[in-house]
Amino acid sequence: MGHNHDHHTHHHPNQSDNGSNILVALILNSLFVIVELIGGFLTNSMAIISDAVHDLGDSLSLGLSYYFHKKSAKKRDQQYNYGYRRFGLLGAFINSMVLIVSSVFIIQQSVKRLFDPVEPDATGMLFLAVLGIVVNGVAMLRLQRGHSLNEKAVSLHLLEDVLGWVAVLIGSIVMHFYDVPLLDPILSLAIAAFILWNVYKTLRSTLKIFLQQKPESVNEEEVTRQLLEIPGVTGIHDMHFWTLDGQHHVVTLHVVISVQTSASELEKIKSEVRHTLHHLLIEHATIEMEYDGAQCNRSESAIIQK
Repeated sequence: MGHNHDHHTHHHPNQSDNGSNILVALILNSLFVIVELIGGFLTNSMAIISDAVHDLGDSLSLGLSYYFHKKSAKKRDQQYNYGYRRFGLLGAFINSMVLIVSSVFIIQQSVKRLFDPVEPDATGMLFLAVLGIVVNGVAMLRLQRGHSLNEKAVSLHLLEDVLGWVAVLIGSIVMHFYDVPLLDPILSLAIAAFILWNVYKTLRSTLKIFLQQKPESVNEEEVTRQLLEIPGVTGIHDMHFWTLDGQHHVVTLHVVISVQTSASELEKIKSEVRHTLHHLLIEHATIEMEYDGAQCNRSESAIIQK
C-alpha cells in the first residue's frame, strides 16, 4: 500500500497573536539592561552586574523569541518541508551559549572579589533592585496576559529575573545595616549558578529534540492502544515519533488491516487513524497502510497486534 501523508496542522487560538506582548517585554528589558549596567558599575556591585548580564541574555532571548515567533508562522516551503518551527531551537541554543560565556566571566570576577572584597553602594543597589522588580514584573505580567505557549515560556523566564532582583534587594538591605562586602560576590555567584543551571536544562532539552528523542509528552503505549481500538486495525508497527520544537510532534507508522478490507473501509480507517493522532496532539503523520500477512521490511520493530 502507499503512504498517506497527513498535512493537517492544529490551529490553536493561542497561536494567532502577533507577538506584541513579547515586543513590549523586549523593549522594557533592553532599556533596563542599559540602566542596570551603568548602575552596576556606579554602585560597584558584581551582583547588579551579574543580573545585568542575565537580563542581557533575556533581552537576546526575547529578541530571538519575537523574531522566531514571526518566522515560525511561515508556511512550509521547498527549503523547509516541515516549516520553520525549529528556528526557535536555534535561538535557544545561541542564547544559551551567550549566557554560558557571560556567566563564566561573572564567576571569574566574583571569585576575585571573594579574596579582595570591595564595598558596594548598598543604597544604590537597593534602588536598582526595586526598579528591577518593577520593570521585570510589568514585563512578566504583560506576557502572562498573552495566550501563546511562547509567551508563557518567556514569562517564566522573567519570573526568574524578578526572583533574582528580590535576592539583590534582600542583600542590599543587609549590607545597608551591616558591613558584609563579601555578600555581594556571594550573591553574584549564586545568580550565576542559577543562570547556568537553567542554561543546562535548556541545552539538554534542545539537544534531545535535535537528536530526535521521542517527545516526553507522547505515551507510545497509549497511542498504540487507541489505534488498535479502531475497527478494522489488526496491528501497528514501525512507529517512530519525534518533535519539531518540543510542542509540535511528528509520527511515521505502518497500520495493518485485514485482507478483507474494502477500499471504502480502508479510507474510513485512515480517517479514524488521523483523527486519533490529532486528538493525541500529533501534528504531522505519515501513515502506511498494509494488508495482514503482506511482506514488510520491519527490521527495527516487531508488529504489535490485537
